[in-house]
Amino acid sequence: MQRKWAAPLALMALTSSGLLLAPPAQAGQSTCPRPAVGAGWHGDNQARLQQLIDRYGSCSPYRPSRTKPVAVFDWDNTVVKNDVGDATMFWLLRNGKIRQPARGDWSTTSRHLTPAAATALAGACGSLARAGAPLPTGTPEGSGCADEINAVYGTAATRAGAAAFAGWDRRTTEPAYAWLPQLMQGWTAREVRGFAAAARTENLAAPIGTTQQVGTTTTATGWVRYYDQQKDLIAALRKAGFDVWISSASPQPVVEVWAEGVGIDAQHVIGIRNTTTYGGKFTAHLQGCGSVEEGADTMITYIDGKRCWINKEVFGVRGAAAEKVQPAARRQVFAAGDSDTDISFLRDATALRLVVNRNKNELMCRAYDDSDGRWIVNPMFIEPKKQKTSPYPCSTTGYVDHDGTKGPVVRGDRSVIPDQTDSVY
Repeated sequence: MQRKWAAPLALMALTSSGLLLAPPAQAGQSTCPRPAVGAGWHGDNQARLQQLIDRYGSCSPYRPSRTKPVAVFDWDNTVVKNDVGDATMFWLLRNGKIRQPARGDWSTTSRHLTPAAATALAGACGSLARAGAPLPTGTPEGSGCADEINAVYGTAATRAGAAAFAGWDRRTTEPAYAWLPQLMQGWTAREVRGFAAAARTENLAAPIGTTQQVGTTTTATGWVRYYDQQKDLIAALRKAGFDVWISSASPQPVVEVWAEGVGIDAQHVIGIRNTTTYGGKFTAHLQGCGSVEEGADTMITYIDGKRCWINKEVFGVRGAAAEKVQPAARRQVFAAGDSDTDISFLRDATALRLVVNRNKNELMCRAYDDSDGRWIVNPMFIEPKKQKTSPYPCSTTGYVDHDGTKGPVVRGDRSVIPDQTDSVY
């Protein structure tokens, strides 16, 4: 569905912070409840968020239609502490839910998997199960297979240190992220949601700081928590009439399960999406966006890929146009993220962009530069990062290009952002 939302320029003015200011309510105009942003925010962030809600929410007097303004949140380490994709992968390995690929050929699980990685995985897992059957990665017999899968997933390298992936566009996909849903081949979305729900229960029940053993070599994070501040913010935005979405580089059914905890339904979740068989089972291929066809596996919800998927699913933009920046009336007014993977959809937000500081170079360069006055930065709400001791290398290597080449981070006018000091931690 195409969504249009704009206010006549004559009725708006820019504040010093860059937010659009609505005119005073007209005499006799009815009032409505004022959803409040909860406490626990850094500096004036709570006030800036409240200002956003007051000026763009359903009580705003200048809204020309009832179409909702859009807000988009990243998920992992933005709405929750830790990574729900990781939590699910560890659960799959401990419970033996990853299937032997067709013909035992691991290259069929990712077009970006290197021959070295395919060989290492076949050597570790090849004799443990027939093609299509679950591998016993939760048993002593299958621990070497679990170790190899987890090494490729977690470090993008084999246990022997060989590169596991090659030949991908660094601005549209991340093959290790994509590999998780690809390893879910053979299961249905309903089954995967069941796996994710089991992992969710475990991780929410585990005390903060809990670790878990995966295979024989990995002591992995074993807990996840919702950020209360973000739950409150999402609730306030929804109460104020915003159309709130989640865009994540974790698998679609996994994020659907977790998003229920903040009141977001599956139709408002955009994760990595598998193609399916006629029987509804996941294949090892992914849905496409923009100019990328189904099964090409090169456009996931990652940097420019997040822009494409948001434009496609939220604003109804079709074809290659979805890969482009849209007019302001067809973009989200608010966005929140924590990583360089969120750069493009954050920059697309027209009113306010919330960054949770995880010391990511390009993101923090743009947020601290704040060239248009619409960026706010908040420390992580649980176990925040310490101050980065050296400046962010904005003027030299803060940007990673499509081919992996590093260079300076530039503004929209092509001027170079100077190195930035970490000041919100």
